[in-house]
Amino acid sequence: MSTRFPCNVFAFLLLAGATLSAHADWYLDGESSRLSFISTKNANISEVQRFLVLHGKVDAKGLAQVEVELDSVNSGIPLRDERMRKDLFEIQAFPNALISAQIDLRPINDLASGAQLELRLPLTVALHGKQHSYNAELLATRLDDRRFQVVTLEPLVINAEDFDLAPGLDSLRKVAGLSAISLSVPVGAVLIFTAR
Repeated sequence: MSTRFPCNVFAFLLLAGATLSAHADWYLDGESSRLSFISTKNANISEVQRFLVLHGKVDAKGLAQVEVELDSVNSGIPLRDERMRKDLFEIQAFPNALISAQIDLRPINDLASGAQLELRLPLTVALHGKQHSYNAELLATRLDDRRFQVVTLEPLVINAEDFDLAPGLDSLRKVAGLSAISLSVPVGAVLIFTAR
């Protein structure tokens, strides 16, 4: 009996395993990923805050979506978090934010483990019933056969007025006895996706 057939099968299985991730959906590893933002009050006091619960997926056609549970905002001060949930994000009406982009996965799939690729692409943020588009500069790193990471090379600067969040910020400013809270908020991300 010839051994050629089993060898061909083995080669096919190796090839299929190598290309599996090219056709798989990629799911966000929420525990390993991070989405943070910087708020500035009284002109010169800046603080880093973050969202603890993220969900996301990149489908086989490269449509990337990251959903942010606004209820998971964490500033390290529970009372402030509660005020942001209620007065700023109004989570009863707008519980989530959604970030979406179209990514060409072919260059990422072609990367060797540890290799990196700079991406410049438009993305859309849907927040508080409004949408706004941005040009993002990102760095994609192929971690291994089944994981890649995307990080912001430059913070995405969100303006509160674009999402009708200025009145909520003003409410926070008044209740906290502050002279000012900046309307411009830099946002940074480290997102890790795993093939399934």
